[in-house]
Amino acid sequence: MAKVAVSLDAELVVEVMVLTGVGNPQDAVELVVRDYIERGHRTEARTAVRDEALREVDGKPRDVEG
Repeated sequence: MAKVAVSLDAELVVEVMVLTGVGNPQDAVELVVRDYIERGHRTEARTAVRDEALREVDGKPRDVEG
């Protein structure tokens, strides 16, 4: 896998290290990024199920009154 070097504010990295409990700055930031991506995928999966359910409801013919 290709690697990318990114410069970050030291205070930001230290905070990430404290929150994750990881002593290596590279590993701590990578962990946060991977978690962010996984959360995005879980959110997409949840909204896709909800959207599909709404499509099924909207797709049914409605009775005309009157």
